[in-house]
Amino acid sequence: PPSARTSRPATPVRPPDPSDPSAMVLSLTCAVQNYDWGITGDSEVASLGERNTGTSADREKPHAELWMGTHPSGPSIVKGTGEGLKETIAAKAEEFLGKVTLETFGADLPFLTKVLSVAKALSIQAHPDKTLARALHADRPHVYKDANHKPEMTLAITEFEALCGFVAHDVLVQNLSKVPELRAAAGEDASAAFVAAPSTATLRRVFTAVMTASAEIVSESIQSLVSRLRKEGKSALSPVDALALRLETQYPGDVGVLCAYLLNYVTLRPGQCIYLAANEPHAYLQGECVECMATSDNVVRAGLTPKLRDTAILCDMLTYNAGEPTVLDGDAIKSEPSGATKSNVKVRRYVPPFDEFQLETYEVEAGSTCLASVSPGPCVFLVFGGAGEMGGEKVARGSVVFAKADEAVSITAGEEAIVAYRAMINSRVFA
Repeated sequence: PPSARTSRPATPVRPPDPSDPSAMVLSLTCAVQNYDWGITGDSEVASLGERNTGTSADREKPHAELWMGTHPSGPSIVKGTGEGLKETIAAKAEEFLGKVTLETFGADLPFLTKVLSVAKALSIQAHPDKTLARALHADRPHVYKDANHKPEMTLAITEFEALCGFVAHDVLVQNLSKVPELRAAAGEDASAAFVAAPSTATLRRVFTAVMTASAEIVSESIQSLVSRLRKEGKSALSPVDALALRLETQYPGDVGVLCAYLLNYVTLRPGQCIYLAANEPHAYLQGECVECMATSDNVVRAGLTPKLRDTAILCDMLTYNAGEPTVLDGDAIKSEPSGATKSNVKVRRYVPPFDEFQLETYEVEAGSTCLASVSPGPCVFLVFGGAGEMGGEKVARGSVVFAKADEAVSITAGEEAIVAYRAMINSRVFA
């Protein structure tokens, strides 16, 4: 990938005062979430969280998410002061966020970054747009805890499996023919209407019919499906059939099992990324990833979950767009050199069609230094591997640092290469 063509002396870095909230970068202590679907034993969330917080992780508990940001359900704390990052930003909002960010998004960090360790399927879900989020929050603030939308993107650390968006119309026509249990759950009227004239309207009808089918119909359909697939044998199963059986073992009798035939089954390789707009159905299935999203925790669920289901809202809110999701491999970009050569610094950028965020990955070889491109908005860095310095602050695996707007952040790797992720506001906001 492209990188620096010439060498120049490293830019002098002033040592930060960790108790000074205007220091070059602020080291953060982040929140770990132990949800049921997380990985028990060794996982990235357990390991990174342990190193970040200095607290030993109980690996008998499932570790699901590491949160980096200002959302009240898992706020980050500035290590040098003990103050919340949200409060620290609010005290000097324009300095920390930059004028454009402040005017565009208000006096808070507009994105939330997470690491996810997924052992079993998350719920069949979608995130509301701003209009619906405001209505849900006003109606049930104890369930929908903020009034923001939640577009998001997922960058695979390991091989990562997900259900994402509706399958193309021709695929669903085939599934309604080849999977009689899906057709039974949808009902003959809705199924025949879609096969005769595939459209957004008839797709809505099929999905709503499946998700709102009676418990008796769902149970009979899934029992019949499982019985048939097991008789056919593993060698005869398609990947989607195998997924349906796996989902049924995780959530026996759940209508979400049938969503394997309604939504795209995607497997990302490490370094690949997908993004999801508001009102698009999805479910993460297995693997570990870095996720970035607008600062929100609003989730509307309807399957594969013991949590509250708002099935009618989910069915009503979806766009019913169909087709395979866009997979991003990232664009190689140049980093500012500080003694760097073409071979020792690699930067990739992943840009979704959302204003609030984009992601970058950094690989800085041992003994090398680079300058991250300066953003007019705030940035959050996660050190995934290696050790060295970032913005003058000593960092190692698990370190998370916040850089304010227009801050030139140098990254220096020590004896080991540094691998890091940077979350930042989408560059198009400043164009």
